Amino acid sequence: MTDWATISALATAGGTLVLGIATFASVRSANRAARTAERALLEGLRPLVVASRLSDPPEKVSFVDLHWVRVEGGHGSVEVTDAAIYMAIALRNIGRGMAVLHGWFASGLATSNTRPDHAPVGDFRRLTRDLYIPPGDLGFWQGALRDPTEPIFEELGAIAKNGEGITVEVLYGDQEGGQRAISRFGLLPNDVDGRQVWIATVSRHWHLDRAAPR
Repeated sequence: MTDWATISALATAGGTLVLGIATFASVRSANRAARTAERALLEGLRPLVVASRLSDPPEKVSFVDLHWVRVEGGHGSVEVTDAAIYMAIALRNIGRGMAVLHGWFASGLATSNTRPDHAPVGDFRRLTRDLYIPPGDLGFWQGALRDPTEPIFEELGAIAKNGEGITVEVLYGDQEGGQRAISRFGLLPNDVDGRQVWIATVSRHWHLDRAAPR
């Protein structure tokens, strides 16, 4: 004798199982789509800052004490006085999002070459003002040391006078305050017609708010 109650229960259970599997697959697919959309959105906001090209126009940079420097494309500037060390780098944002520069850390090139990772974020100096570089556009970084009693003041002053290299790590993020990154730049001295100029290079980038690519 056919047990219709048992058959009905099994059919209902089978249908529920199929529905559950379909729902699970649908949720996974929706989650993947959401993650893909989020990555695409973040990619559209992500900046990436490098040294500008040698053919790019110069940048005029002013400091809070009304000291001005002119930085040629692909170059930096280092000026040492008894009271301050003025530094600047001409930059280009090759990312798709607005770059907002927040802070910096400077050291001798020889010192940074022994440090595979970036300096601790807590050691970065905050910029006096936020500097903005639109996507695909030009801008600059600037920083100054104004305390001659600091060990770094004496160190960088001696390095500049001796014609040695300087490393500057720049901390920046997108216009939403996220996707923080650090780019390491090198300022390499070069003699041009008896005048010392500083060639700017970029060597490495670190992402602070997502998994590192290496």
